[in-house]
This record gives sequence, C-alpha cells and structure tokens, in this order.
Amino acid sequence: MNARERLFAVLNGEPTDRTPIWLLFPYHTTAYYGDVRSEPSYRPVFEASRQYAILLDRRNPRARLFAPEVREWNENFTEGNEQVERSYLEYKGRQLYSQVRRQRGSTAVKRLLCSESDLEFYCSLPVNLDAEAITAELDSQLPVYLQERAEFPIEYGSMMLDLGEPVNHLYHAAKLEEYSIWSLSHSDMIVDWLDRVMRQKRLVYRYCLDRQLADVYFMVGSELASPPLVSHKTFQRWIVPYATELIEMIHARGCKVIQHYHGFIKRILPDFLTMQPDALHTIEAPPTGNCTFTEAFDVVGNKIALIGNIQYDDFRALEPHQMAAAVRAVLDECRGKRLILSPSAGPYEDTLSERMVENYLVFMQTGWEYPQAANECAA
Repeated sequence: MNARERLFAVLNGEPTDRTPIWLLFPYHTTAYYGDVRSEPSYRPVFEASRQYAILLDRRNPRARLFAPEVREWNENFTEGNEQVERSYLEYKGRQLYSQVRRQRGSTAVKRLLCSESDLEFYCSLPVNLDAEAITAELDSQLPVYLQERAEFPIEYGSMMLDLGEPVNHLYHAAKLEEYSIWSLSHSDMIVDWLDRVMRQKRLVYRYCLDRQLADVYFMVGSELASPPLVSHKTFQRWIVPYATELIEMIHARGCKVIQHYHGFIKRILPDFLTMQPDALHTIEAPPTGNCTFTEAFDVVGNKIALIGNIQYDDFRALEPHQMAAAVRAVLDECRGKRLILSPSAGPYEDTLSERMVENYLVFMQTGWEYPQAANECAA
C-alpha cells in the first residue's frame, strides 16, 4: 500500500498493511505551522516523511463573514515603546476593535468582544449571504488552490480543506471569561446568530464539494464550545447540529471528515457518534486530557478512526528511547483498531532543534517497523 491507500483504508474501516503515520505537516506553507519543506532544520524529517508518513495538505479558503455594509480595516502604529496592531469593525456608526500590543518581553491582547453590549452588537451585524458574492470571493482564491493541488504528490495522501464551523468566529472574537457567561445568559441569541452563519457555511462547503476540490475535510469547531469552558448542553446546541449537517453534506459527496478536538473529551465522546466523522484527532490521556485510547475505543468501537496521541511537547522533552517506548505503547494499546498514529499538535517551530528532529525520526521509524502494527479491524 502507498500512503494514500493506507489513509483511505483506515478512513473506510478497512485493513491496512501498517498503521498510517501523520505528522500534521502540510505540503504548502500556512500561517500557523512552520515551513516544513523549505526550512533546512525540517529537511531530514520532511524527507523521511515521504517514506514513512501520510501527508494531508491543509488549506483554508474563506469567505468574508459580514455583508459589505459592515466596514472592516486594520491599522498598525507605534505608541511609546509599544507596537500596536488593531482591527476594526464598524456598522451604522458604531465600532468594535481588537488589539495586540507588543513590547520587549510582553504581549497584551484585547479581544473584539469584551462585554454583553459588544456581543449583542456583533450578533446584530448582517452576515454575508449573497451567493454570487461568495462565489466570486472563492473564485478569486481558486487559481492558487488549483496550482497547489496540481503540485501535491497525491500518492502521499490528500488535499484537506478546513472551512471552519459557525462557532469559530464567535470563539476567536470573544473574551473567554465572558464567553462562558454568555453561554448561560445569551445562548438563544447566539444560537440564532449561529443559524445565520450556518447559512453562509452551507454555501462555502457546497462551492468546494460541487467542484470536488478535496477528498478530506478537517473540522476544528468542536473544541471551541465544550466542557469545562461551557456546559455539555451548550456543546449540544452550538456544535452538534451544525457539525452533523456539514458532515452529512461531505459524506453525501463521497468525501471524508476528520474532526479535531483537544482536551477533556470523555464525557462528550457519544456526541461524536451522533456527528459521525470518519476520524477524530486527538485522544489525550491524563494529565493533558481525561481519556485513554482504550476508554475511547470502548465508546466508539469501530465506527470512528482515532488519531493520536504523542504530546507535541514530548517531541521536545523525551529522550529518543523514551519516544520509541511511547510509540510502542500506543501501538500495543490500539492493536487491531482503526488508528492513525500522530502527534497531538504542531509543527509550530520556525526551526527544529536537533532533539526534535531525532524524536520525529524515531517516532516515524518506530511506528513503521513495530511488529503487528497493522490495522486489522474493519468497520
């Protein structure tokens, strides 16, 4: 099997010759990951990944959230010894702004939404639901994406689209101390707003699905409104119905879904059976999370492939023999299950240390060579 065949066998619940290994490395650069193909310190790891790992080239086409009458702009300036980056929203004469202040040794962040009044104004803003305008905006991004897709070596995996979920916008705009309170005091208003944003998401997902732009979709909203930040009931209102519908749309076109979730997942694992992704990244055992692979497979059985779960910080901290032991422990625990071996996160570093390079290589080589590491269990 090549890497692509191995990936889709697991996503389909079919046997594989080896457990797929995913480093989370994209093939093309992104704003949130290191440049794994061009940065010299990554080169030994990236070259080895072409033999041992699968590649999922995560891309992020976007449409403007708000209608044109909502004015948006950015400004950067110096104030004293601080560098200030500020982003504005303005509608009918009222402004909101987010801000980052940087000076040597410190950074201060102001979120866009810091009060109930901010939230109520934000949720009143008209969402961009003009199908022609959304199509034109996505069309403008399409040539670059098609060039990237043409460059991607398909035998190593798949293009993977991350198009967002309705809750993402609110989470990233909100002061989180208030966000939790709003889940109790303003939940109905927020659900109404999520419903309007979902109308746009349907258009964006349908655009990509109609054009068969990718075989895999990556969904990152579920961790943004879940316990203990908000209640389980809120998770079931703000996440489950929207993700379930989007996943059904994707599956109806024969494509696959990987959902991403960091944190305390044990209590809400049954909700992922409702949403029905093909795979779930990442299951985290204590102390980082609260769920072992054994506990997770007891809930999901063979219905969902699980992805993980070597903590990213372990790539910095472990001795190579400890990394090899950690990989073997995961493979022993998950033998015969629908598993993709991966780090919990990354690659965030602009440059890799020698220790991280060594641990990435040991991670891949151990996962590749360990006896009986194949996925033998069909869905």
